[in-house]
Formats: sequence, C-alpha cells, structure tokens
Amino acid sequence: MLKVDPTSLSDDDLLDRYQRAAFDYFLENVNPDNGLVADTSRPNSPASIAVVGFALSCYPVGVERGWMTREAAVKLTLAALRFFWTSTQGNGDDVTGHKGFYYHFLDMRTGRRVWRCELSMVDTALLMAGLLVSGAYFSGAGEDEREIRDLAEALYRRVDWRWAQGSAPTLRQGWKPKSGFLHYGWEGYNEATILYVLSMASPDSPTSDDSYVGWTATYQWENIYGYDVLYGGPLFMHQFSHAWIDFAGIRDAFMREKNSDYFENSRRSTYLHRDYARHNPYGYNGYDENLWGLSAGDGPGGFRARIERRPHRFSGYAARGAPFGPDDGTIAPWSYPASLPFAPDICLAALRHLGDRYPEVIDNFRLPSGFNPTLANRRNFGRHGWVSEGHYGLDQGIVVMMIENHRSRLIWELMRSNQHIRRGLRKAGFTGGWLSQPASPAPGGRDVL
Repeated sequence: MLKVDPTSLSDDDLLDRYQRAAFDYFLENVNPDNGLVADTSRPNSPASIAVVGFALSCYPVGVERGWMTREAAVKLTLAALRFFWTSTQGNGDDVTGHKGFYYHFLDMRTGRRVWRCELSMVDTALLMAGLLVSGAYFSGAGEDEREIRDLAEALYRRVDWRWAQGSAPTLRQGWKPKSGFLHYGWEGYNEATILYVLSMASPDSPTSDDSYVGWTATYQWENIYGYDVLYGGPLFMHQFSHAWIDFAGIRDAFMREKNSDYFENSRRSTYLHRDYARHNPYGYNGYDENLWGLSAGDGPGGFRARIERRPHRFSGYAARGAPFGPDDGTIAPWSYPASLPFAPDICLAALRHLGDRYPEVIDNFRLPSGFNPTLANRRNFGRHGWVSEGHYGLDQGIVVMMIENHRSRLIWELMRSNQHIRRGLRKAGFTGGWLSQPASPAPGGRDVL
C-alpha cells in the first residue's frame, strides 16, 4: 500500500520513489558473500543469473543517486565477479556453469545448479551485460576497481559463444548435461538482441558472421491498429536489450529496409499495448487507455472461471502478449516505468492512474509482478483482484535501469563507451547515429585509491 499520496509528488519525485523502491530489492535479496541475488523475494528462492546481471547494472545507479556508497557497490560487485570466475565449470550436474555459460538458477549459498535447469544462453548474456556495465563504470585507479575491470573482461572472453550455436546458424536457447542442446532456437523478434550483439563481438569465440542475419530472417512484420511493427507480443521483448543499448537512430539491414529502428519499434509497440487495452476484446475489468501492459510475469494460477457469463482460463507465470495473446486479464504494472523512455506521456499517465485507482497493489512504491482486477472479490481475492505475492528481480531491475535511462541515460552512455558493444553492433550490420561517432569516456568513473 502506498504510504505517500502520489498526487502530491512531481513527476521527478514520483519516479524517484518508484526507482528507489525497485533498487532496494537488490540490497534486500543479495548474498553479500558471493554477490548472488534471489530470483524473487519469496522464501527459499534460488538466485537467477539474469537478476545478477540486472543488479550489477543497478549498483552504479545507486551510487550516482546516493542510495549506496561507491565502496559498498564495489564490494558487492567484486563478490559476484569473483564468485563467477572461481565457480566450478564442467559438463556434470553439480556445477555452476559450462564453457563460460551459467545455469539459469543457482543455489543462493553454494552457487550450484538447482531445479535441473538449463544452461541458459540469453540469461548468461544478461549477466555479461551487467559485467560490462561494471567494467565501464568502475574506472578508478584503485586495486579493487582495476580487479572489477579485469574480471569483467575475463568472464566475457571466457564464454564459448561459437559452441552455443551447435550445428545451427543461430544460437541455441539452452543446454543440459544429459540431453545436450534444447531442441529449439530463437525464432521471431524477442529479447535476444543483446545476446547476438555480445556473441558476435567476442574476440576469442564469436558466433558465425551470419548468425544475426539468420535470426532476423525469422522476424514477423505486422500492421496492427495502424502501427507497422516488428511483432513481439510481451512488452519485455521490447525492453530488455534496450535497457543496455540505445537503439535510437541506429539501424541494421532489416530496419533500414523498413525505414525504422528498434527504439521506434518499441515506442509503437508500447502504444499498441495501450490501444489493445482500449479495444479490450475479452472484456476484462479495468482495461482502458491508462491500464494496459501485458508481459512475462506472475499470474493467479491455472484455473477456469466465468466472468460476466464468459468462460476464461487463468494462468500462473506466463509470457502474456498483445494483441495475439495469451491474455487472462493480468496486467504487468512494472511495464510502465520499463517503457518510459519510449512513451513517457502514456507511461506516466498509467503509473499515476495505478496509484490513484489501485493503491493496494503497490507495496510502498514497489510494483508487483502482476495483478488481475477482473478477479476482484472472487475466489477469496481482494477488492482490487489478484495481486502477485513477493517481487521479481527482473521486474525491479528493468524498472531501475529504464527510469535511469529516461532521467540521465547513464546505462546507455556507459555501454556506448564499451568496445564490445560497438563491435557487436557493427558486425550485426548496425550503422548510423551514435555508432558513427567516436566512443566517449564512460560517465561516472573517478579515481578511487
């Protein structure tokens, strides 16, 4: 529940509250001994390597905003980098990773694989993106900051990206020690752009030069509600890679042909979600121009119910999308700050509407993974419907990073200065905009002796 009336806050103060609440997730859910961060705030949650990548990207924000000291950020960052560098690699079961990649979920204490999960290529890429942010930001002359830079570079270079292609032109999604590569790859536009940029940029084991083009050949271009868009149903597909890379004004071959870019595509897709909620084809409660946003997130669970004489199937954790679904009436409210750089007017309006109309779903400015107003006063749900229990690190991380990119462009500027990001984008065929300019020194760096 909100303890401060959000209507009394300016836009900047409002965003500051939401950003700080999201940032504190990482301080509350980190193991300081190894830098691992829990996937969710629920009891006994394992660590997620992707959430660690978000945490490493958020620590510089915390330093710049005065929410943690630089010394504390260095300590947590070093704990994570040292853990990943020294953790056990191999093709057995009781390990942390293999060939420089890491398993999706790890035990918070031991750092070993849990849940028989897959060695995850995209989650490793999100972790590596966080490492590169750390290496760019901590540019001081002191021994600890030098170690951060050295470990970030070494961990990135150790990843055997070429191996992760298997015998296919594109990267595999995952690998397991007993069964090998998962029997599917990346098809259609999604969050994997950062994966291809990092994999193609590798100085030691890059993916083949045609891997990115092979992926873009599976894209689905659509005209929806009058918007020409590269389709990706859930909003996180239009946010995650953008948290690290500023795609405004730079284009690959696909976007040059469409006379667009990926930033513009995310802007259109954000408005598409708003318009989908206006149309509300399934008649869910609350959907309108200020309550929209379908993405990957928690859900009320697997059951069926009749709402206004119409049968509906409700899901647990799922990647919901618009307009082709799935959609069970579950909104991902963290989508608003996560889309803020693309469409600030409608995202701020939605954020304010949420605080005014549904204050009970917000935990002192920390946004839930999802809530479903259609289930209000049903199946023992509250008067505002179902609300996700606990919080998810991915949601909180993208909130911190995208609010910061909207406010100061900090993460974008850090990554613009990184040689690997620039090389990967060029190898993928991106040209123009800031990519045609010389790299500027990374912001935020200072001598710390």
